[in-house]
Amino acid sequence: MRYLVTGVAGQLGHDVMNELARRGIEGIGSDLKETYSGVQDGTPVAVMPYKAMDITDAEWVERVIRESDVDGVIHCAAWTAVDKAEELPELVHKINAVGTENIAKVCEALDIPMMYFSTDYVFNGNGTRPWEPEDRYEPLGVYGKTKAEGELAVKEHVKKFFILRIAWVFGINGKNFIKTMLSLSRTHDHLRVVSDQIGTPTYTYDLARLVVDMMGSDRYGIYHVTNEGDYISWYDFTLAIFETAGVTGVTVEPVTSEEYGAAAKRPYNSRMNRSKIRENGFEPLPDWKDALARYVAILKENEKNA
Repeated sequence: MRYLVTGVAGQLGHDVMNELARRGIEGIGSDLKETYSGVQDGTPVAVMPYKAMDITDAEWVERVIRESDVDGVIHCAAWTAVDKAEELPELVHKINAVGTENIAKVCEALDIPMMYFSTDYVFNGNGTRPWEPEDRYEPLGVYGKTKAEGELAVKEHVKKFFILRIAWVFGINGKNFIKTMLSLSRTHDHLRVVSDQIGTPTYTYDLARLVVDMMGSDRYGIYHVTNEGDYISWYDFTLAIFETAGVTGVTVEPVTSEEYGAAAKRPYNSRMNRSKIRENGFEPLPDWKDALARYVAILKENEKNA
């Protein structure tokens, strides 16, 4: 088996490439850069073939996928800067919607499966009921709208598709909430963190395992995927991060989303019903507390070896 993985310079693409390597499956990485380093943030990524590709260029996409002769595409590339998306709607649409459609059309022409990663932002973020995979789109802002458009493109053009909606993502490669909080704890003794947005985090290392499991199956469809465990707020998550990392001397103040005042609207309700994973015979991701402990241990080890 051989898969093309887009967005390998990001958190998820990095871990998917390594998971493929662990299983002896060939992965061909792609991203915008002409070349790709074998080490990111102090951790190695599997040394595999790499091809530069701009997903917004339909001819480039078709050429790379056809020449790569792959058995499927794992599409990790995306615009994920939620606040900045409000300032650049046309560019974000081009990446998240048009870029995804370009890949989807080639996958269908070649009759190969495609995996696309979406978000809880495709819903309106209200209520307390966990979102079901079949719930209707009511996207929040530019980011959510363009990710929903990407989903529609996949469903329209690809018969063999996986759509995985994920939330609160963290991984070794790149920026994320955990790294930000730990960095701020070194320079601040008081932090304000939102307490009215509820969900569960997703560790890309754990997600990558499920991704490869799914790609080796024909159990296509839309799945909600985060780590298992109780639903929490960003405030709760911050307290858990500091406790796990042994951070002391920092007070954390819970605030509302309105008080915090981010540029783009965030979902209050990011609860996701993950039961379809188990129902279709896949192993759910571990509890987020377990994932957090493993992740913090890796960060500390990398810091010690830096």
